[in-house]
Amino acid sequence: MTDRTYGTRLPGMPSEPLTGKLVVIEGADGSGRTTEVALLKEWLEVQGHAVVDTGLRRSDLVSAEIDRAKQGHTLGATTMALLYSVDFADQLENKIVPALTAGSTVLADRYVYTLMARAVVRGASREWARELYGFALRPDVVVFLDARPEILLHRAIAKYGSLDYWESGMDLCLSRDLFESFFLYQEKLSHEFDWLAAEYGFQRIDANRAPEQVHADVQRRLAPLYGAEPSPPSTPDGAGRPPVSRGRRKAASA
Repeated sequence: MTDRTYGTRLPGMPSEPLTGKLVVIEGADGSGRTTEVALLKEWLEVQGHAVVDTGLRRSDLVSAEIDRAKQGHTLGATTMALLYSVDFADQLENKIVPALTAGSTVLADRYVYTLMARAVVRGASREWARELYGFALRPDVVVFLDARPEILLHRAIAKYGSLDYWESGMDLCLSRDLFESFFLYQEKLSHEFDWLAAEYGFQRIDANRAPEQVHADVQRRLAPLYGAEPSPPSTPDGAGRPPVSRGRRKAASA
């Protein structure tokens, strides 16, 4: 494997080149990442590319344990970071690297950047976060869907009917009020994502718009990676609108 990690490789990683492409879609909860991943997957598959999607808390090894640990609202920041790093490492070894070795595109709905931002906001140093997730592969491109906090709030309420304890930063004791805590937490995350965007070269997309508009912009950013032409822009009557996957899975908050 051509060494493209940020730090130390995981033991046992293959030595052959990774011919596939790793595309990361980042952004806060409610920014439209899952919708965009579904649209991108359909767009790429229509062009004949094999696509594997991944995301946070999808490891067979520890995802259920993370769910149980978060239910009691008592999970410590360091323990949370370590559990998520194990989740990511398991997926990297057993899903991401095999797919890239086979020449597939891996679409990641969030990556280690969200995990680093969460860890730093909860008191870790940036250097500690870098070291913890240093075994991660460098993506071919990172697209960050940038949405205003009030848009995130509206979408969260519309989708889940309430705000998530962890996505509102209630464990940080920023405020006793759930809504105020949500905005304070998003502000802290936004600050950290600004730093990550500059450090790791994110391509930022305005995610305050309709999914079709966001998808058209993302397509234009990714088309050169595949030597492809983006789909024609949507028209008022819906002609040229990117297809929406019928089997889109409703993703739980990660």
